[in-house]
Amino acid sequence: MIIPFIILIHIIAATIWTGGHLVLAIGFLPKALKNQDPGIIDFFESSYERIGIPALFFQIITGFYLVHYYASDVSQWLNLDMHIGRIFVVKLSCLLVTILLAAHARFRVIPNLDKDNLRYLAAHIIAVTIVSVVFVIAGLNFRTGYFF
Repeated sequence: MIIPFIILIHIIAATIWTGGHLVLAIGFLPKALKNQDPGIIDFFESSYERIGIPALFFQIITGFYLVHYYASDVSQWLNLDMHIGRIFVVKLSCLLVTILLAAHARFRVIPNLDKDNLRYLAAHIIAVTIVSVVFVIAGLNFRTGYFF
């Protein structure tokens, strides 16, 4: 009976992570770019980061739990001939891209953020948003098999 609860936590965390990035990319980013005001992004991030990062953490933990539950043989996780292997590779790739983009933004872009390089941060935001949507599509695919 724990699996439905783990799936629920995974889906709620995905909703927070992806929904937050969609709100940022569609709701806050255009205004920040139009006004050339990085403070708009800072305002959103200061509130969202407190729930967004834990949501990503819960996705990682529950995701590994679920892949282990459905494929206890770890060799299946990277087997692209298996449905679960293809999904795991897509999700793992999304996670690695997310971590790389977040680290680059945190240590290189944000410390030097001003109106002149706001577009560079915008590219990061758009990329992470796209990757988060791919995360969701991959999760949907696990149940439906429509995409991979």
